[in-house]
Amino acid sequence: MAEKAKGKKEKPPEKAVAKPATMPAEKAPVEKPVEKPEEKPVEKPKGKKPPKVRKKEKGAFTRYKVDATGLTRLRPYCERCGPGYFMADHGNRFACGHCGFTRYKQA
Repeated sequence: MAEKAKGKKEKPPEKAVAKPATMPAEKAPVEKPVEKPEEKPVEKPKGKKPPKVRKKEKGAFTRYKVDATGLTRLRPYCERCGPGYFMADHGNRFACGHCGFTRYKQA
C-alpha cells in the first residue's frame, strides 16, 4: 500500500450509478401542460408625490386673549394639576390631558 502524505485524505471509491431502463413503446406520450402567458404588472405613472399634510403648532396665542385691560385666559386651568395645565375644550366639557380630570359645562 502506498504511503499517505500528511493532511491529505483518500477519496472514497465512487459507486456505480444504475442507468434508467429504456421506456417501453407501449406507454402513451404525456402531454405537457399549456403555459399561460405571464401578465406583466401594471406600472403606475411616476409623478410628483403630494406634500404631506402637517399640523400647525398651536402657540400661546390660542390660550390667551389680549385686551386693553391685559391678558385673559380662554380656557380654565386644571383643578388637580394646578396653574400651567390648561384644560381642553370638547364642546360640552373641559378635560385635562395630563391627569384626565373632566369638568362638564353648564347647559
